[in-house]
Order: sequence, then C-alpha cells, then structure tokens
Amino acid sequence: MLDRALACRSHLVNGLHDTAFRLFNGFTEGCGDIVIDLYGSTAVLNNYADPPMGGEPAVRAALEFLQVRLPWVRAAVLKKRNSQSLEERCGTVLFGQELTHRIQENGVWYALNLTMSRDASFHLDTRNLRRWSFEHLRDKTVLNLFAHTGSLGVAALAGGASRVVQLDRNKRFLDLARASYRLNRFAIRSEDILEADFFRQSARLRRKDQRFDCVIIDPPYFASAPTGIVNQVSEGARLLNKVRPLVEGGGHLVAVNNAVFLSGAAYMQTLEAACADGYLKLAEMIPVPEDFTGYPETRTGEAITDPAPFNHSTKIAILEVRRKAV
Repeated sequence: MLDRALACRSHLVNGLHDTAFRLFNGFTEGCGDIVIDLYGSTAVLNNYADPPMGGEPAVRAALEFLQVRLPWVRAAVLKKRNSQSLEERCGTVLFGQELTHRIQENGVWYALNLTMSRDASFHLDTRNLRRWSFEHLRDKTVLNLFAHTGSLGVAALAGGASRVVQLDRNKRFLDLARASYRLNRFAIRSEDILEADFFRQSARLRRKDQRFDCVIIDPPYFASAPTGIVNQVSEGARLLNKVRPLVEGGGHLVAVNNAVFLSGAAYMQTLEAACADGYLKLAEMIPVPEDFTGYPETRTGEAITDPAPFNHSTKIAILEVRRKAV
C-alpha cells in the first residue's frame, strides 16, 4: 500500500525536500490505523488506533518503509491520536535531532511547530485554498477568522493582498503566524494579528461597520467558549450569518466545514438556505488535493459519510456577497 501511495505522489517530492504533502491516508488507502504526512525531511506518523497499541505494527512497517524508500527523511514524529497523554497526542520524536521548522508551498514559506498540538500546525487539506487566496486576493482586504497559524492569510499577503487581519484566540498559533511573516519578510502590524474571541470580536467589527473584500471562516469542528459555541454539524448557517455583514458588496465569503459526519449533501442544503435570500451566491467549490484524499489507484472502501458534491469531508465553498442597496 505504501509503495502504491508513494508512486502516485512522486511528483510532489522535490530535490530540496522543503515541501509538505500527505504520503499515505490510511482511512481511504487501506489501513485506518495510520496516516503519514511529510513536512520537509520530517515524517509525521499519526497512529489513529484505539487503543494506540493496535497501531504499533503499522507504525513499525511505516518506519521500515521510510528508511528504505525515503532515506532523505531525517526525523520522525509519532502522534498517538487516541492516547490519554497530551504529550503523546501532540507527538514524540522517534528519531532525528532537528525537526523541520519551515516548508515552502507555491513559493511561500510557512513556519512549523510539528509537536505544538494534535495537528502539525499546518493544514495540508487546504493547499488549494491557499493557492486560490494567492491568486485572487491581490489588492484586497482580508479577514481570516479562526486563523489557526495564519497560513491562509499568509498566502493572501504573498499574493498581494493590501491588508490581512488574522484572528484567533490562541497566542501560540498566532506566534507561528508571525514567524511565517518573518520568513517572507512581511511587515507585522500588531493591530492586524488579533488574539481575541471570535464572537466578541466579530460583534465588535459589525458594530463598527467594518468590512473586508474577503472574509475566510475556517472554524474547528467543535469549540465552546463562554461567549458561544461552534458546532460545524448544526450551526454552520448561524456562523455564516454572523460574518456575512463583514463582507463588502461584490466580495467573497470563504466557508470551510471539516465535519466528518456531515455529508456533502447536508452541507449543500446549509449553503442553499444561506443563499436563498439572494445576498449570497455559491461561486466555486475548492477541492481537497488528491494526496490528501487518496488517488483512484490507491483508494479503497467508502468514506464514513459521502462528501459529494465535494471530494472530501473538508468542504470548501467560495460565496459571492451582494449587499442591500442603501
């Protein structure tokens, strides 16, 4: 299975080994215990078995494969996704002394901290959205909500956006966004990197009647705070309605929904309902890259929930915004 996976992804390997991609998606390519991502010369092995002991044979096989077929991999991290230990969920180093701390995508540098949290600080499933941001937001103002480590905003700045506001309540994530700015020699404006609560800050922006040419909303699957709850299964329309007033007429609202158990058809119903009054229009759906989904030659079985008309449970929609005439 790993041989087939690597053969399909050989075009993603460059001589400098400074890119990032999913080498093996066990959920769609035949072994649900393990997912393997490559960040530069570091491999991140995600053991999804519950209990984690059940995934140890797959981890051993993966390490043997890497040593033989990808000898340029200099370090490996193991994340036991269902461990009771926070340290094991965030990742422990299996070998190597220095983990990759930056990767390049589409000519843009992104800072990494591969053991900062359960994910690897950089979402591979939104690569095509970063390209869209790079190609479509020149001279535009952008608000990136639930910014995480800011990669979507960094891509927009690299493409020539006139202003990008990054909003997240996690200071460590935003510190990594600042590190990406430094890698690309972007100016760091404290007023545009906001450590703040989404509900409070979005309400504040609405009261001030602030608007942006593009608003990106990529919330977590579920999150709870004293000010509100994010639930990507049942609250998607409510989130869209909260941020739509922040978009200029003729601008774009970029909506990302990563709820695995929400089908593509159900999310389309949410989008259609949001567009029913004529002030939103679905303009485009951005697919998830094939290295993340698996290829026709490597995919086996069926998805947990059918994502169609999207190609993955990470469902990305570009909405055009029309404002009421004054």
